[in-house]
Amino acid sequence: MTSYSFDSKSLFKDGKRWFPVMGEIHYSRYPEQYWKEAVLKMKEGGVDVISSYVIWIHHEEEENKWDWSGCRNLRKFVEVIKECGMSMLLRIGPWVHAEVRNGGFPDWLLKKCPDARTNSEAYFAEVKKLYEATFEQVKGFMLKDGGPIIGVQIENEFGHCGGLWGEEGELHMKRLTQMAKDAGFDVPLYTATGWGGAVTGGLLPVMGGYCEAPWDPRVTEIEPSVNYVFTYERNDHGIGSDYGLGEGITFDMNKFPYLTAELGGGLQVTYKRRPVARGKDIGGMSLAKMGSGCNLLGYYMYHGGCNPEGKLTTLEENTSTGSINDLPVKNYDFRAPLGEYGKPNATYGEIKLYSLFLHDFGEFMAGTDTYIPEENPVDADNLTALRTSWRYSECKACGKKKGFVFVNNYQRRYKMADHRNVVLKNADAGVDFNAVDVLDGDMFFLPFNFSVGKNNLAWSLATPLCSLNEKAFVFYSAARPAGKFFAGESSVRDITDADKTLYCFDKIESAGIKIITLTRDDALNAHKVKAGCGKEFIFITDAALYQENLDGKTLLHFETEKECEVKVYPAFENIPAGLEYVRNENGFAVYKTGASGKLAVESSEKTEGEKLVLTVKTEAFESEDAFIEINYTGNCARLYEGGMLKDDSIYIGEEFPWRIYLKRFGKGAHEFRIEIDPLLASQKTVNFIETWPDFAGDSLCRVNSLLSGLETSVTVEL
Repeated sequence: MTSYSFDSKSLFKDGKRWFPVMGEIHYSRYPEQYWKEAVLKMKEGGVDVISSYVIWIHHEEEENKWDWSGCRNLRKFVEVIKECGMSMLLRIGPWVHAEVRNGGFPDWLLKKCPDARTNSEAYFAEVKKLYEATFEQVKGFMLKDGGPIIGVQIENEFGHCGGLWGEEGELHMKRLTQMAKDAGFDVPLYTATGWGGAVTGGLLPVMGGYCEAPWDPRVTEIEPSVNYVFTYERNDHGIGSDYGLGEGITFDMNKFPYLTAELGGGLQVTYKRRPVARGKDIGGMSLAKMGSGCNLLGYYMYHGGCNPEGKLTTLEENTSTGSINDLPVKNYDFRAPLGEYGKPNATYGEIKLYSLFLHDFGEFMAGTDTYIPEENPVDADNLTALRTSWRYSECKACGKKKGFVFVNNYQRRYKMADHRNVVLKNADAGVDFNAVDVLDGDMFFLPFNFSVGKNNLAWSLATPLCSLNEKAFVFYSAARPAGKFFAGESSVRDITDADKTLYCFDKIESAGIKIITLTRDDALNAHKVKAGCGKEFIFITDAALYQENLDGKTLLHFETEKECEVKVYPAFENIPAGLEYVRNENGFAVYKTGASGKLAVESSEKTEGEKLVLTVKTEAFESEDAFIEINYTGNCARLYEGGMLKDDSIYIGEEFPWRIYLKRFGKGAHEFRIEIDPLLASQKTVNFIETWPDFAGDSLCRVNSLLSGLETSVTVEL
């Protein structure tokens, strides 16, 4: 049986240091027939551990009437995770927040226990029922039973967002932990959120960080986020508070590793505040956390979803239940790496840059120490100073310091100063890199004394991505050599012929190793593929690609809206069905796959009062999926079919159309009614939108374009 533990620096897996990636998906917010596909896509993105809340109101909306069916079937979801070879952290509440009604508490509970989240015996009695009912669903799936559940989170933000503080709060968390254990939850790892004064009850603390704050009451641009700064501070001042270093932390940071469970994989916008999370927003934050010593990248959310139907009420967070925020009734897309319909966006590739690296080199990274230079700026308002950090350790065998330098010149929504002819050097580590230009928006980490087979890479201006059977090492161009540009195209070279501008090797001890240098764009679309025979490949494609291991074979599933190219190294000896050879390109074999198609759509518009109503009729389809894409200008929009609300959208700008995928509604013909509410010029004083449209009058309510398309699926067997 696999073992898990931790010390003050990192987690351990089977006695080795472990730097995992964790991603959140809420099973009760996603159709159960697509769970396996969703989990495999998360795995493809580099997620090692699936985390998920048990949302109480989704299961016991009416007292003593439990619902574990359909999308609420927790047991089936855990079975899927096991089948896909993943691990799981189950977040059992009782309070979860999760932008859900009452933070997940059923209405009846708040009436019965108005003192919920206190040390009330009546409240504990109800929580006991929840824990016991939840355990019955996952019984036999603990790690000790051969199951995937390696950890359990108790409560959420207790003492920070409600609950108790100080000794009473610690006692509460300890009581809940013992109740969970008594119910049967016997796992190696018990965690608690630790930011903003939250109490942890001695559990393993996990931290958070978001690139913006949709819950912020202001309707203006907010100050630069500290999450793009290298710092020993573990609090996110956006979800914590403006504390000093270590203040507002209730646990001893010297006793626990720096782990995260709520790095924002995106943002769930509210009606009041509508910031947009972009790929580099999440990538820059992830880089800053790694450079600050973090040894678990845990993303909330990693996969978006849609609120299920309630029996008594809708289930979204809203002001009528005492929240400060109004959320969409259905939509929980979160602009996550995998969105509401399971489709990847730019953030998916950004996170994959780090997860691919960590899968091959994370054990070493997790063992390094973090050194943040004294001159490194600690104030995110400082947009002129260069932000750097170092992680390295001494090799016992050779005595050299080995590790990485981190540079982040990206600050969301702000312009950073350019820095030219910068020499990154560290006297203690004994390393001087060649000069680089660091321009606004640049972010990267670079290795020194890095093992490439038996060869020592003294330094590199390219960032390691992964290795292929230890015979080829893949890097990508992320730093600009001074006075030069990024690598213009991806290439494969022998180690003896590696680009001297990017790679400085000591004496080559073992030849025959290939150095693959990707452009950053290609790296964002890169996938490491392992065939059933054990041979490893690098695939580069803008199609959505995920892998499935079945009966000793590897199945590659490509999802694409058009015919697309796939660059592969090494080339196939026998081209598998589903791929067609096109050409050789700088050492890569280029194949093509997929097909394009059209979805017939009829539409009409009419005005009902202040609303614009769009009727959209679509034909039946046989392909993998189909979509309609509505670019509208208005306050919000709602999708109905058969009189039922199926989805909804908050307007965030004309740059971001609303794309609705259809297979979850069935592959037959559809007739949708889409209602669009007007956006008022007067809302500028009460709402925040990053880019407001131009108003010719007092309001806007229009459809700018309506597109449609088909998505094909190709399965390739290796």
